[in-house]
Amino acid sequence: MSIYQFKAKAIDGEEISLKQFDGKVLLIVNTASNCGFTPQYRELQGLYEAYKEKGFSVLGFPCNQFMSQEPGTEADIKSFCELNYGVTFPMFAKVDVNGVYANPLFVYIRKQTPGILGFNTVKWNFTKFLVDQKGNVVKRFAPTVKPSEIAKDIEALLS
Repeated sequence: MSIYQFKAKAIDGEEISLKQFDGKVLLIVNTASNCGFTPQYRELQGLYEAYKEKGFSVLGFPCNQFMSQEPGTEADIKSFCELNYGVTFPMFAKVDVNGVYANPLFVYIRKQTPGILGFNTVKWNFTKFLVDQKGNVVKRFAPTVKPSEIAKDIEALLS
């Protein structure tokens, strides 16, 4: 099994098969517009620009499960990300990452890379999951890990 077996709704409402990312290194991130980690959008965009021509993409999944820090509509979120951080990487519709309504993709990637103490829930906004070219989740990064600190891991997968 790999992430390519999943579909996700893009921020504009279009249903997308993650199979279209086959062969790319991905960084899947649950995001929020009103979080202390929101400025990470800038570094995520920087990673995307630095490595997209080499086969890398960031996939942003807004989530309102952590202190309601993503209350807006998809249109609000898209506008916020573009205007404030120049985001051009793929963004998806708002999802739950934990609980009974968790998006199936997040259920899968959480189980592939348990967090601290073996728990597989997402603890907060801007948890990052690194995926190799074959769709395997290879590493989880805590929200406190800055995207720029992941560059070496991305480069290792791209080489």
